[in-house]
Amino acid sequence: MKLKRILIIEDDLSIAELEKDYLEMSGYSVEISLTGIEGLNLARKNEYDLIILDIMLPEIDGFHICKSLRSEIDIPILMVSAKGEGIDKIRGLGIGADDYITKPFSPSELVARVKAHIERYDRLTNKNSSSADTIEVNGLFIDKFSRRVTVDNEELHLSTKEFDILLLLASNPDRVFSKNEIFERIWGVDSLGDISTVTVHIRKIREKVESDSSNPRYIETIWGVGYRFKI
Repeated sequence: MKLKRILIIEDDLSIAELEKDYLEMSGYSVEISLTGIEGLNLARKNEYDLIILDIMLPEIDGFHICKSLRSEIDIPILMVSAKGEGIDKIRGLGIGADDYITKPFSPSELVARVKAHIERYDRLTNKNSSSADTIEVNGLFIDKFSRRVTVDNEELHLSTKEFDILLLLASNPDRVFSKNEIFERIWGVDSLGDISTVTVHIRKIREKVESDSSNPRYIETIWGVGYRFKI
């Protein structure tokens, strides 16, 4: 079985090597980049299954790297920061990161999060699904097989989690999902995180699929309850 490949973009060599050691002991193939530009180039050139991305980097910061990569690749990105500010977390998740972890953290926590994200990504991108391959409603077209989304024949780029949330809602039209339920379905019941990330991702989805996010065609807010896909 081919080893899953992970890229660590981290300017502190001692931290990067510690992360690498624990991940390799857990069965992953790991590469390290110590600068932002080199890390960005490696991510573009090679095929990885997950990227661990520090925010504070030489040359170019993690936010810019994440934003650039999200327009090109669709794999889990785990952002790492020494800062604990909520605004950094919201910003990271808002530009397409799948998770956010604050230093210092235990290596076992990092390995657990990496494992959970890779397994969930593999499960959600499984091409052997027995369910219908496409969803089409009111000009919105979702191809589960290729993970492509178009609205009125214009192709959109959604992050992994944005696509997963949209697919969850569109696969269950007219059903109301609470933020907690969406978080548990997409991130996993045992995930460490804040359900506020659901609000951030819904906003980003609307910015992409809705022509007027204040009067949505697809994702409706049910105040005090959650969200519903309109039919």
